Order: sequence, then C-alpha cells, then structure tokens
Amino acid sequence: MPRFVALAAGVASLAVALAACGGSDNTTSSSKTSSVTDLFMPPGGESVTACPSTPPAEGVAADWTLKGATGSIAVTGSTDSAAPSVVVTGPFKVTQTEVHTLHAGEGRVVPDTAKVAVCYMGVNGRDGSVFDSSYERGQPVEFGLDRVVPGFQKAIAGQKVGSTVAVAMIPADGYPEGQPAAGILPGDTLVFAIKILNSTR
Repeated sequence: MPRFVALAAGVASLAVALAACGGSDNTTSSSKTSSVTDLFMPPGGESVTACPSTPPAEGVAADWTLKGATGSIAVTGSTDSAAPSVVVTGPFKVTQTEVHTLHAGEGRVVPDTAKVAVCYMGVNGRDGSVFDSSYERGQPVEFGLDRVVPGFQKAIAGQKVGSTVAVAMIPADGYPEGQPAAGILPGDTLVFAIKILNSTR
C-alpha cells in the first residue's frame, strides 16, 4: 500500500496509513523502503520490478498543465526510463478533483474495486514538496482501490492498464484533517502522478 494513500494501517514498512473518511492512524516509521517485493505482470507478460528513479530530461514539455483557483501545476508523466515531474507554482489549490490521462495504455480497463500495481509520486500543492514516491524507493506497490483515499481511486478506476495519469485532488478526496507525518496541512491540495502497471479483480 502507498505510504500516504492508504485507508488502513497494517504494513509495517509504510510510514503512515490514514483513513480518509474521518479516522486516522498515526503510526510512523523512518523506513524509506517498501516491503512489497512481488513481481508485477503487465498485460505483455514482462515482469516489472522497479520504478525508474532517473529524473526526466530537461526541456521536456509537460503532458498536463492546470491552472487552479490559485497557482498552477505542470505534470510530465513517467517513461520506461524516467520518473515523472510535477512542477508547482504555488500555493496551488483546486475546487474540484481533476483527473487527466497523460498517456493512455492499451491494457484492460481498471474496475473501481480492482487490486492494482502502480508506480506513483505525491506532491503537496501548497509548497511543491514530494511527500511520498515509489519512484524514489524504486519499487512498485500493490493495493486494492477500496483501501486508498478517494482521489487516488478516482484517478485510477476507469483507466487502462499501462496508462500514466495525474490527479489534483481537493482535501476531501485526500486528507481533510491533514497528515503531519507527511507535512500535509488541513486544506492542502495534493497532486499525484501515477503509472498503472497491472490490475486484477
């Protein structure tokens, strides 16, 4: 499960698991390594065991730019060899959750109750800080979409496996009460760049 995306605790190596619908678990850990070591099999059958950690090349045009109620973002999706980039002109805030497909995949459509394997990066719209990233850890994570904050589910459900997507989520779809361990304050808009590697029911 992602560190700051999960609805419930239970994975020891995750820094925080939080219930987005009111409850929270303040369990923290200094570990930066995910315990997930499974091999994820995309539709083509080739094992995916790592998320690329190399920054994107300089001068690459953003795949999505969004002007918020305040501030703006420019998101470049990950590739096979480079991590994504989220550039924030802050403070960035949105009044409704916005999802954008950066690059459409060719796999099956992800149901809203699926178990998925993804690479992802989470950025705080208030200050542009990265609060969680499987790209930094170099390893995909696997979780059920019924175990994550609403904005993360909205970003992935209905997309095709192989897609890269981005979401800018209102606080109600992320952490309405904030998440101090991640530096998230109440009212912060969060931005995620996600690569969908696999989906199972």
